[in-house]
Amino acid sequence: MGDDSGSEPIRPLQGIQSIEIGTRLLRALAANGRSMMLREVARQAGMPAAKARRYLISYMRMGLVEQDANTGRYDLGGFALELGLASLTRLDPVRLAGPILDDLCERIGETVALAMWGNHGATCVRWVEAGGPVTITLRTGVVLPLLSSATGLAFAAFYRSPYLRKLLDTEIQAAAEARRTTPAAVLGAVSAQLAEIRRHGVSRASGSLTPGINGFSAPVFDHTGRMVAAITSLGIIGNFDMDWDSPMARSTREAAAALSRRLGHGSAETGGGVSPLAARADLPTDRADESAS
Repeated sequence: MGDDSGSEPIRPLQGIQSIEIGTRLLRALAANGRSMMLREVARQAGMPAAKARRYLISYMRMGLVEQDANTGRYDLGGFALELGLASLTRLDPVRLAGPILDDLCERIGETVALAMWGNHGATCVRWVEAGGPVTITLRTGVVLPLLSSATGLAFAAFYRSPYLRKLLDTEIQAAAEARRTTPAAVLGAVSAQLAEIRRHGVSRASGSLTPGINGFSAPVFDHTGRMVAAITSLGIIGNFDMDWDSPMARSTREAAAALSRRLGHGSAETGGGVSPLAARADLPTDRADESAS
């Protein structure tokens, strides 16, 4: 008896096999990170050198590949660069973060969030609630302080912005007044805290912004090595291990690294993780805004 369900078997879409085969050469050139001799690129692409050369000639005519006239070595061409840059400009951190946040939330069983730098500072743009007996609620659009939140500390340690420096100056001055000490003393403590954050690649805060809540936050970098976002995990004190090498800290770092890779970070030599503090070492040490890294 035939299948009367009315559905037809899904047939695989047909493409052009030669294009798919030739793409192996482009992948080999992209993965190698330097120009290659014909035999090298052919071997990595898994095809005879004569066949690889025909493909490469066509790609050279298209601008996808170029050949050094002196050495005969092949490399990606100008059009390949244009395609790469065009693809990078279309990357949306918020959209790409969706499945990564969902996976992180499911893995650690805690509320997670994505923050980006907005007109008023570090701003929550997306969050995923884990649920459970105690609800940790974030509000999209909320601006987080730099010195009393894990998210803010991540931006303070890794983000470059003149406006961030001004905000830090204000928060340091306020902290000095509240503690009845000098801005220089607060600056010294903040500088040491930010240096520790950079060493571990993740920031942490315990009950400073919201009583009873711990948090980790890790920076997300784009293809230029610039911090563009932060991924934050939040949990209840007592159930949320705050050790630098805890599963919570590692999972948060891994999620941020995964999003960074989706944004092109690590595909070339970049300055990712370089902090503004080192770049401003020429400023007087008693200036409160020197902690803006």
